[in-house]
Order: sequence, then structure tokens, then C-alpha cells
Amino acid sequence: MKALMFGWEFPPHILGGLGTASYGLTRGMSMQEDMELTFAIPRPWGDEDRSFLTIIGLNNTPVVWKEVTEEQVTKKTGKMMPASLYFDLRNNIYANFSYYPTNELGCLEFSGRYPSNLLEEINNYSIVAGVIARTVETNIIHSHDWLTYPAGIHAKNVTGKPLVIHVHATDFDRSRGKVNPQVYNIEKDGMDNANHIITVSNLTRSTVIEKYHQDPAKVTTIHNAVEPLSDEIQAIQSHKHTNDKIVTFLGRITMQKGPEYFVEAAARVLNKSKNVRFVMAGSGDMMNQMIRLAAQRNISDKFHFTGFLKGAQVYEMLKSSDIYVMPSVSEPFGISPLEAMQCGVPSIISKQSGCAEILNNAVKVDYWDIDAMADAMYSIVTYPSMYEYLKVEGKKEVNAITWEDAGMKVRKIYDKVLERK
Repeated sequence: MKALMFGWEFPPHILGGLGTASYGLTRGMSMQEDMELTFAIPRPWGDEDRSFLTIIGLNNTPVVWKEVTEEQVTKKTGKMMPASLYFDLRNNIYANFSYYPTNELGCLEFSGRYPSNLLEEINNYSIVAGVIARTVETNIIHSHDWLTYPAGIHAKNVTGKPLVIHVHATDFDRSRGKVNPQVYNIEKDGMDNANHIITVSNLTRSTVIEKYHQDPAKVTTIHNAVEPLSDEIQAIQSHKHTNDKIVTFLGRITMQKGPEYFVEAAARVLNKSKNVRFVMAGSGDMMNQMIRLAAQRNISDKFHFTGFLKGAQVYEMLKSSDIYVMPSVSEPFGISPLEAMQCGVPSIISKQSGCAEILNNAVKVDYWDIDAMADAMYSIVTYPSMYEYLKVEGKKEVNAITWEDAGMKVRKIYDKVLERK
């Protein structure tokens, strides 16, 4: 089975859960002996784990013919091959893209992030996807999240191969209902043109069916999972330098994640106990607002903002925490509580998150119920038996939620789609 996947992020260069999920799923699927995965991203940085899949950079894929030397090809692609062969692979398949700004090899440039001209990069991505689809042998096309739906549609149209799209989130989640019409149209177009739709939770599945008017038979939920902790991660030690209990929010500080509810609940806990500290780890457009809110509630001396964390820093923070809290307003899944529970950190999650559908040993509250959230925090830091139970049982539970199982479910969808095709 050969699958061509289009994604936007891949570790270690990630800005959210999309890259983490893309890595986990592809690694889990690679455990199938006959699975060959090619994963396209806008801009690889060279330090991605390529041991179990092939990564293609769109910024390394020519879309216009240019006379180049072998030295230029090798410098740009990292591959030793005759320049003529590099272009013969893609000869006679280009439309006239000469009016696009390209580099010396005829490749479009990509930021590899979420720039202010994001819609332009999405469009350029779809152009290059057509080139890649014609040159990579595949049985099925798989697009991750709305940014790559146009690419998947283009690849499907030029190859005739079936398209599966993976809905990691919708704009209803990101915007608290204030949907961007352009984004909505891209999402719906992807869903309409897909042969099958995978959603990361039943919560997201309902949104796809009700808000995007999709046939329920076309939409399947496959919950995310969590990577086993590597030896390096397991060796990371807690950096806690206080006897106070540490309660942590870790994620993007945006309205989707409900950071203001975390601050308000923290203020209530500190009215009862002074031996607790709160950490908001991450960055986002609401960060300054949260700093001001903590000051207004007179808890700044007990509240810490770390900024964006990545890689080992995330696990250093989790292992230094006594409680992890995810108060998301709308969370399609939410991998971070699983990562926290892996580290033995009791977790409080909103009922409005997809992971609440599969986690039994986490405390679940409505995101808006700051009194219930505060009560849960206070109970865990006050009652050792509650803390110990959630620590032990939570870790046991998430260790049984594997990407290999999720990958097998994706494979069944591939088989079914190809059978119908």
C-alpha cells in the first residue's frame, strides 16, 4: 500500500498538535509491513525523522523549467543526481507558472509556518501538489487539515486516485463560532471532494455532518493516540524548585483554549490555599490579556508565564507539574492531556474536548464552570489519595492508547475506499 500524504507540520518544527498527530499516525502506520508513506510538507528543515517514511519539501519541487547545474540541484535537494534527470522526472507536466516568483531551481518558496499570506501559500501548495502527485507512485491520497485540502483535490484530479481527508479541527473550533467564510469554503470543498473523511473525535464528526452537510456514512472517527515515551524523555527530571504545588496550562494562549477560565479558577484556588503556583506555558494572541487578568485578580506573584515551549522543554514542564489543566472551549481532540498523564500528572480536561470521549481517569468539567475547575484543582492538591489514584490509573490508561491501533483503523478505511473505487 502506497499513501501520499499532504501535511503542514512535522516534528521537531511544530506549532501545535497537528504536527504531533501527523508524526504519531505515520509512525504507527509504518508498522504495517506493506505500508509505504510519502509525506509532503511546505518546508523541511533537514532534522526530521525520516527513518520510517519519505519526506518531500514543496520548496524543493520545481514547478517551472530552469537551466541549472548539478551542483545547484545537490545544494538545494541534498541529492546527488544529474540535473537533467531531476527535471526529466517532471518534464512536460507543468502549466505556465513562470509568473510566480521562484528560486534558481524553479521552486516556489514556502515559510514553513503560518504567515500573514497563508491563503496564498495554501494556493501555491496546491500547485506544487499536482507536480508531486504526478511523480510519486501512490494508491491513495491523504490530506491533513484544511490547509492541504486544495492540494489533495488537485492531486486527486490529476491522478484519479481516491482522496481521504483528515479533519484535525474545523474553523468552528478555532473561532468560537465566528467562522471565516474563506476558510469554511476551503474546508467544505475538501469534504465534498473527499472519498472519505476521518475525524479525530465524535465531537468533530458531528460538526462535519451538521455544519458541513456531509453524509454520515462518509465520516469515520479515529481518535488520536500518544507516542510511547523515549528513553531520552523518560530520563528528563523534574525542575521543580518549590514545595508549592504546580498547576499547569500548556498550549496556545488563544480563545479556543479557554485560558481566561484557567486564570479565574486559579484565583479561586488561591483564595483557599496559598501553597499553589500556576503556570501558563505557551504563546498566543491572548497572552498579554492573560497577564493583565492575573494582575487584576491580584495573583501575579503566584502566576508564571513561560512563553512557547518545545521538545524536551514540554516534558520538563510536565514532570515539574502536579496537575495539568486543559480548559478548552472547543477541542477536536487534545493530545496534551495524554502526554501529561503519561508522565504521571493528574489531568483536568473540559467536557468539550474530543479526548474526553476516551479518557476515564481524568477529571472532566465544563470549560465555563470555573468553580468546578477550581474545586477539582484544590481537591487534587489537597488529598494525596486522589492525586495518587489519578497519577497511577491515568498513566496505565494512556499507555494502552496507541498510534499503531489508530494506523490500523486508517488502513481499513484505505482498503474500503480502494475497494469501492
